[in-house]
Amino acid sequence: MKEIKQIVEAYQKIDFSQNRAALATVVRVEGSSYRRTGARMLVMESGEWIGGISGGCLEGDALKKARLAMSQNKAALITYDTSDDDPYQIGVGLGCNGIIDVLITPLDPQNELNAVLQMRHCLDQRSPNVIVTVTALNKTNETIQLGQVFRFDSPEYFSAIFPLEAIKGQVIEEIQAALANTKSVSQTYTLADDLTISLFIEVIPPAIQLYVFGSNYDVYPMVRMAKELGWKVIVICNPNKMHPSLFTTADGVMPKDYVPVIDKYTAAISMCHDYETDYRNLQTLLKTDISYIGLLGPKKRTIKMYDRMQEEGDPITPENESRIYSPVGLDIGANTPEEIALSVCAEIRTNFSGRDAIKLKFRNKPIYDN
Repeated sequence: MKEIKQIVEAYQKIDFSQNRAALATVVRVEGSSYRRTGARMLVMESGEWIGGISGGCLEGDALKKARLAMSQNKAALITYDTSDDDPYQIGVGLGCNGIIDVLITPLDPQNELNAVLQMRHCLDQRSPNVIVTVTALNKTNETIQLGQVFRFDSPEYFSAIFPLEAIKGQVIEEIQAALANTKSVSQTYTLADDLTISLFIEVIPPAIQLYVFGSNYDVYPMVRMAKELGWKVIVICNPNKMHPSLFTTADGVMPKDYVPVIDKYTAAISMCHDYETDYRNLQTLLKTDISYIGLLGPKKRTIKMYDRMQEEGDPITPENESRIYSPVGLDIGANTPEEIALSVCAEIRTNFSGRDAIKLKFRNKPIYDN
């Protein structure tokens, strides 16, 4: 989501009376690749770009292809084969050993359905978004064009904007299945007039939302680290004690009586360095459906909280204990506040990705699931 936000912000600053722009999107990956499907790069005719579609090896060539697409005002699908032994092929020798399809779409600022303006609607949503992109056509068609983008808000909204009546129902079913699996897919459809169309049905989850409880100096690196990852960060503290910089770094700075708004993409960490305050925060969070509750401090301190809950007639259940991460963070030998922030943010990421945080050298499967 961070990359999408940067692209939208950069797009809004373009003076289209002096400059043109195109969007390059990775729509298919076969084999290995530094970036996966959904990676994007906003390219300006001036030669600037925001985002990325690889580790740096394809961006220069994509800029040339984007300029051509802009001059022709025509979308193009470019295939980069880094598994080819041809020494003249872009990307060869980099060790990626994959095939990457990149869709380059010129952006018309007058078209409210252009790709970037469609993505803009995803930024503030707290549920997964779906963007459907036309990635291939076997022949020209007056109804639909390569590079067109359709946002799925609801079946009714999508039905109103998607022009191919014959496959509309199938596409909506595929979208709903992708949402249920939280996984992007590509599908190809053949219509009665022998038109073959490929669609990239992309599920874009919202940014992780992190609540940080605390007013001490170690809050600041935690907020900076989370913001660098593109997360939404809200600090619950005594605002009067906080440095002014926090109010520009965090998305929100709330008083201690603020009640967090929890969704399935929310995590929280209590780092108040005060037993009673951390205990109250734990009780508040356990009453929600939040999947990650981090508690800073040693294990014996958390066990003391569990014992207190038992004495108060509200013993910790296995289900609730599985949501509590204490001591918080991954075991990376963290010592400084910055290292602790790294450890905690890495653990939160594993919680939402469903990974186990083993060393990749010991992973016997591909790094990416798709």
